[in-house]
Amino acid sequence: METKQTAGPSTIVILDFGSQYTQLIARRIREQNVFSVVLPCTAPFASIRQLNPAGVILSGGPSSVYDADAPPADARVLAMGVPVLGICYGLHFILHELGGKVRSADRREYGHADVEVVRPTALFEGLPTHLPVWMSHGDEALELPAGFSLIAKTSNAVAGIANESSRIWAVQFHPEVHHTRQGKELLRNFLFRICKVAPDWTPEHFIQTTVERIRAQVGEGHAICGLSGGVDSSVAAVLVDRAIGERLTCVFVDNGVLRKDEFRKVQENLRDKLGLNLIGVDASQQFLSLLAGVTDPEIKRKIIGNEFIAVFDREAHRIAQQTGSVDWLVQGTLYPDVIESSSVKGPSQTIKSHHNVGGLPETMKLKLIEPLRDLFKDEVRRIGRDLGMPEDILQRQPFPGPGLAVRIVGEVTPERVAILQEADEIVVDEIKAAGLYRQIWQSFAVLLPVRSVGVMGDQRTYAYTCAIRAVSSEDGMTADWVPLPYEVLKRMSSRIVNEVKGINRVVYDITSKPPGTIEWE
Repeated sequence: METKQTAGPSTIVILDFGSQYTQLIARRIREQNVFSVVLPCTAPFASIRQLNPAGVILSGGPSSVYDADAPPADARVLAMGVPVLGICYGLHFILHELGGKVRSADRREYGHADVEVVRPTALFEGLPTHLPVWMSHGDEALELPAGFSLIAKTSNAVAGIANESSRIWAVQFHPEVHHTRQGKELLRNFLFRICKVAPDWTPEHFIQTTVERIRAQVGEGHAICGLSGGVDSSVAAVLVDRAIGERLTCVFVDNGVLRKDEFRKVQENLRDKLGLNLIGVDASQQFLSLLAGVTDPEIKRKIIGNEFIAVFDREAHRIAQQTGSVDWLVQGTLYPDVIESSSVKGPSQTIKSHHNVGGLPETMKLKLIEPLRDLFKDEVRRIGRDLGMPEDILQRQPFPGPGLAVRIVGEVTPERVAILQEADEIVVDEIKAAGLYRQIWQSFAVLLPVRSVGVMGDQRTYAYTCAIRAVSSEDGMTADWVPLPYEVLKRMSSRIVNEVKGINRVVYDITSKPPGTIEWE
């Protein structure tokens, strides 16, 4: 869960060739209590070797090995003497570098596929000979390099190869995704049967090393934490509080697009339950005035990111007048924010900017501390439990940093914010009343810039449409829409159109991620 300069024999290095799923590989490894670090495929060979890896995994990616701009990597990683596992593009890279051939497939494989294991190997030990897997590739292996043999296939393509004397394995499918049913077992085989690592990396170890690193990083300085009341920023605040104590001041900003009564509730909750040094700043008018007339979601996110930093800079200056100086800003940034916002680890494609990553201004006075930057939500909750944090804080559903601004499609106005706050509260109330709140990743309302004709009390109405969104997910990288019970949907719809002035129609979003994202903007 943390990046370190040197590592013991239980480190797995993952080289990122640009796959949207690269960090899922790290996630699956961490689930086995094994330390892993993701590096860009362009990482210098010396940097990789310095980590003393017990194994190397080559990720997938969107390119072809024959593309002029194909992501490069140092082929010496294939001759380090440690086990190597190539996944999708990683398989193509191995073939291309070692004398095999790759070609554009006549028939692209995308989605579910059936793989037949044709030769026993430690990678497939204990697994059935027929595996349901997830494919996503347009190229395929044509000729294997000398010393390699076919270990798995589909009806029309190579699905797995190995050169056991050189300790190199590769698969065409993605074992890291949920849709490959025995994917975790395959990765366990690579970790424990092939790399022979020890499962010695735990939340306790992460907490200890992170606290030590923050303490050394900040020294005798002071920091402020941008606290939202959500799981991520709360866990980040507690970690930094453990490291520097009273030299941390948490700042909770009302940006004008919070949920109903959230400004008051969050302050009460975090002061009482976590004992944090917390101040509240009402900047709602500033944010709303800047958002006036803006409809592009990327611009919304960048406006909010810039203004958050401006507020934090002002508060840091004010606090510094009392403490001497404030140089650090703590944020609860998670890896899904990072990978969707920018190509940080490798050549992955930008999906959207998050206000605390891609939405940050290019120049800012405060230096960032992001202790959770390489973690997923469920990992953060594990850390929070080991920190002794209460479950009602840890089980809060995710709420986007730009708040309701990205749940109001189109222009953000005070009127629209007020309408959505009421509708969203009804959705959350009904989800909790049905006992579904902790079972669902996110459930919320979206206000659409669509007006339609309705009839209420024998009178014509012309009002907004509200969309209800509920998804299940493990980590926010992929998600399925939840088939909410009809009775729950019926109560939501009835309450919204009857209790929320300005909405006369309710629809339900049945789009998964991909192709959609969880938030609408």
